[in-house]
Amino acid sequence: TQRDYSLAFKLSVVEQVEKGDMTYKQAQRIYGIQGRSTVLVWLRKHGRSDWSPQGMSTMPRSAETPAQTIKRLERELEDERLRNLLLNEMVDIIDAEHGTGLRKKLEAKERDAFRPKAK
Repeated sequence: TQRDYSLAFKLSVVEQVEKGDMTYKQAQRIYGIQGRSTVLVWLRKHGRSDWSPQGMSTMPRSAETPAQTIKRLERELEDERLRNLLLNEMVDIIDAEHGTGLRKKLEAKERDAFRPKAK
């Protein structure tokens, strides 16, 4: 069954997506919005970003507000933290299962990289 959403609700969802609080897919899941492209249609109709199919990009980086930049950088930092955690786990597993001593080799390389070179 098709649901009707109020204009205020649509504008609220559009604002949250454009601020970077959530993606349009997250908005659909969180609010139980039916239809795969419903939120995209709202973004095209009511939003300030270019959601056209060829561009499909939000506002250019230069038009980001400081709050949006902070949110984006926090997301990127968290992604890198998780990636680092995953890579460290992989090294630990390789060392444990294959006895490679890879962790010791990596630490020695890092230590040598920070030593001043003799002239």
